[in-house]
Amino acid sequence: MSGVKVLVVDDEDVIRRGICRVMEGRGYQAEAAESGYGAVEKLQKTPFSIVITDLKMPGMDGIEVLKAIKILQPEVPVIIITGYSTVDTAVEAMKNGAFDYIAKPFTPDQMIEMVEKALEQKTVQMQRTHPVVGPSLNGFEIFVGESEAMQRVYARIRQVAPTDSTVLITGQSGTGKELVAKAIHKNSLRCNKSFVAVDCTSLVENLLESELFGHVKGSFTGAVQTKMGLFKVADGGTLFLDEISNISLATQGKLLRVLQEFKITPIGGTKPIPVDIRLITATNRDLNDMVNEGLFRQDLFFRLNIIPVNLPLLVDREGDLPLFVDHFLKKFSEEIGKEIHGMSPAAMSILERHPFAGNVRELENIIERAVVLTRNKLIQPEDLEIMSTSDDGPPEIITESVPHSVEGLKEVKREVREKAVGPVERAFLIQALERNHWVVTQAAKDVGMLRPNFQAMLKKHSISVRDHSE
Repeated sequence: MSGVKVLVVDDEDVIRRGICRVMEGRGYQAEAAESGYGAVEKLQKTPFSIVITDLKMPGMDGIEVLKAIKILQPEVPVIIITGYSTVDTAVEAMKNGAFDYIAKPFTPDQMIEMVEKALEQKTVQMQRTHPVVGPSLNGFEIFVGESEAMQRVYARIRQVAPTDSTVLITGQSGTGKELVAKAIHKNSLRCNKSFVAVDCTSLVENLLESELFGHVKGSFTGAVQTKMGLFKVADGGTLFLDEISNISLATQGKLLRVLQEFKITPIGGTKPIPVDIRLITATNRDLNDMVNEGLFRQDLFFRLNIIPVNLPLLVDREGDLPLFVDHFLKKFSEEIGKEIHGMSPAAMSILERHPFAGNVRELENIIERAVVLTRNKLIQPEDLEIMSTSDDGPPEIITESVPHSVEGLKEVKREVREKAVGPVERAFLIQALERNHWVVTQAAKDVGMLRPNFQAMLKKHSISVRDHSE
């Protein structure tokens, strides 16, 4: 029973606390919200087994909470608390998806009995609807992972996909944000229409507006013909804007107008054009922090953050690492045409201790490099790093600990060949940045380097601070 989580929503403190005590006495986990708005905030962050909500509350009432639940967590049963004078309204709530209602005053036993009936019905429905636990819907075959963290992501995809609600996917680089967007589209009512993806970091500001909204011939230098914007290309389908945090405040304002009116005006145009799209956005930055810093419009953030989906780090996906290793070994063995039988225990141990700052993408690159370079049937520890290309001896792996100062790095370079020091040098830079929250000036000072020299070394190893900036 400890896995059952109950959300109790009531503006009256006595009732709220009383129901929570009853639920906890039954062995359930109980959380409380004193308003409809507080309930929605909790529902956006935490999966619940059942929700008990009062019908009459100031601000956001029980009916509005019910509607929000049917978007955020549609499989969660909802019990409505009502007074006798509002029974007719409670019946109306059942027509809108509530499991049942209970009239005041009620006894603890009556409440427990209704909760248990709701949970029993939910279990039966889940077995009928999702007989296979894990990635079983369209597009889920692209995912690897069975961890609890990813099960929550799969559940959220199932919940949100059939709706038309706007989704904001958050997570660090390499966690698979576009894969989630594609899975949502493939399981939506728009699955037979276009899925259009735009990387907002790959286009300069004036080109981004032209790409999104289109332009009229002659509207600016280089506009030699009229161009249809991607909003119109995605008409009827899904538009995915990756790294939405990189668009300017001016473009944010235009995007907000589109979401309010669902009409676009091409650059140089005068007539708004209606569009019918489902918008999914993604970012590796904290938009709340950007709002507080004046870098992102608060009204647009609220529009985008209707349904949040947060992707876990690879290191937080307990049990998924071996699955990814097997998946990538098979993938690259087939692509390259090598017979690789697996990963040696020693090599696997190295991967299990690795922090994976680049998440799944970093692991994929490591496995691809290992498959290309290995001379073994089993991937060995020496295959997991950039090896010496010298022909005068066996491949070498850097085993020294990563230095914390530039003098320490110089010492490593004196002891090993320059071609073999690459992994240590790269790790030296990344660890310095991580210790200093990815602030270049602080990191350079920390290791005893001038900022220009530190930046030059970052460029040499293609390390982007922008991807990790707050």
